[in-house]
Amino acid sequence: MVSVLLIDDDTELTKLLEEYLQSEQLHLDAAHDGPSGLQKALANQYAVVILDVMLPGMSGLDVLKQLRQKSAVPVLMLTARGSELDRILGLELGADDYLPKPFNPRELVARLRAILRRTTNGTTAGAGAGQPVHLADVELHPESRSITCAGKPVGLTGAEFDLLAAFLRNPGKIISREDLTQAALGRPMSPMDRSIDVHVSNLRRKLGSYEGDQERIKAIRGSGYVYLLPGEQM
Repeated sequence: MVSVLLIDDDTELTKLLEEYLQSEQLHLDAAHDGPSGLQKALANQYAVVILDVMLPGMSGLDVLKQLRQKSAVPVLMLTARGSELDRILGLELGADDYLPKPFNPRELVARLRAILRRTTNGTTAGAGAGQPVHLADVELHPESRSITCAGKPVGLTGAEFDLLAAFLRNPGKIISREDLTQAALGRPMSPMDRSIDVHVSNLRRKLGSYEGDQERIKAIRGSGYVYLLPGEQM
């Protein structure tokens, strides 16, 4: 049974999700404040961490910031409905995806399944298990879910890794935000959803530019994004 950690001070929600996730063959462990949640997340091997933004002792965003210094475990943030700032901050700090409260448990399970599909067995959908991808100065290794850029390792979240895989398989091709959302997050893009834009921004920052400050990933207004090769213009 896959183990999932919930860090949320709502004990009633915890009981509800324990029963619901158990029927989905997912074991739920729980912590009800920021410090103990961070400790559990770092001390145990969880497939996914579900992290509420509003927590006693330490905010969810602070928990995420410290967690990302030591762990790449996938994180699904729980945010207040309408709180776009918390969503963007969470994604910028390394959350894989977010879900606004209140939510339907079925939607939570769907988000968890999408994350697990991307990370289980160290494979990337469509990338080809055991087949590294080498493009210009970037190398991507699906089996270990690791990348190097200019010969140096770069730490990516699961969503960022799958986003880069989609770009490297389609260099020079404009990919819509909808298709990138499906590839990186395993779900359709929601109305007013800026998640993929934040993930692209994070990926740009971590990879850096080519020599001469040429950008790697270019936004095409109204169409999506394109991954460029050195010297390529669009």
